[in-house]
Amino acid sequence: MIPAPFDYVRPSSLPEAVAALRDAGDEAKVLAGGQSLLPLLRMRLAYPEVLIDVGGLPELHGIRDEGSSLLVGAMTTHYEVMRDPLIREHCPLLAAATSTVADPAVRHRGTFGGSLAHADPAGDLPAVVLAMDAVFVTSAREIPVGEFFADYLTSALEPDEILVGVRLPKSYAGWGFHYEKFHRTAQAWAIVGVACLVRRSDGEVAEARIGLTNMGAAPVRASAVETAIAGGAAGADAFRAAAENAPEGTNPPSDLHGSADYRRHLAKVLTARALATAAGV
Repeated sequence: MIPAPFDYVRPSSLPEAVAALRDAGDEAKVLAGGQSLLPLLRMRLAYPEVLIDVGGLPELHGIRDEGSSLLVGAMTTHYEVMRDPLIREHCPLLAAATSTVADPAVRHRGTFGGSLAHADPAGDLPAVVLAMDAVFVTSAREIPVGEFFADYLTSALEPDEILVGVRLPKSYAGWGFHYEKFHRTAQAWAIVGVACLVRRSDGEVAEARIGLTNMGAAPVRASAVETAIAGGAAGADAFRAAAENAPEGTNPPSDLHGSADYRRHLAKVLTARALATAAGV
């Protein structure tokens, strides 16, 4: 299909982009990589009067070392994220999960910040940054990840606010990690995904952090699993027992790809697998 008519603006600075967004109000959409927005425009599921293209803003590109954390610019592509040596060293879970996003064409064009701002609970990266306790840096403020994903396709960004980057702590370097997901085809959205970080000490699981993909209207922390496994043995039986708690606090959808009960079952199975792989057992 052909999108509805819209005006196109390509600002040359972040203040100019914010001003354009403020002027347009609710009738504007920010264009990053376009891999999520353009299909919505073509199917006429979105009707913006103005598209504000932020692709030319240098402050939104690249990955910077800030000492105790990395700042990943919103316009950094998935391909750049998964290949960056700083990400691989300090945030390997993100590199691993990003390599599973869609296909090579999307990864070369789609952007890290655009994917997160789209706030699709079936997207791979929201659960990853939730597990990593990320902080979202916008044109106006900083937002903890627990406050950023508000609802289905809805973030905490205000109408005149632009995502500049995401701050990721380096504190998970050295942890075991794994992203496990189940999907019907290689390019499809995850039916369920599990982002897992595990820190071992003396043969036990000292701490775990787990984010769930597509188990609600927003990414969900598997807090009950984290509590159940902390201080316990690092073994397959213990992981399966702890993973029984994965559906707690979730509200998975039922759709053509699977019922809510099916997703709850998958969450248990995939969480046990992710824990075992992350812990190296």
